[in-house]
Amino acid sequence: MNLTISGHHLDVTPALRGYVTTKLGRVMRHYEDVVDIKVILTVDKQKEKQLRQRAECSIHVKGNEMFAESCHADLYAAVDELMDKLDRQVVRHKDRVQNHHHEAPKRMM
Repeated sequence: MNLTISGHHLDVTPALRGYVTTKLGRVMRHYEDVVDIKVILTVDKQKEKQLRQRAECSIHVKGNEMFAESCHADLYAAVDELMDKLDRQVVRHKDRVQNHHHEAPKRMM
């Protein structure tokens, strides 16, 4: 699994990197076949302070690509919302991929 955490108009501190990796652990707990994860943390130069901090993530799993983004006034809150969205997507993808077909019971003769 390749993990890339980068910042745009922002220096990614070790504390921020550790926070993102611990939150990604929750996503990894649900689905182990993740090939690549790219996280981009951005500070926009908007006049409104409400949605300045943005977190984006794209996850490449076997056979699918998932993307989510979240904007918030606090970067840690944006990462929390982002991981909630990704967690729902990964659980839904895992449910679709699983084989739900059962073998018919054999008859007794």
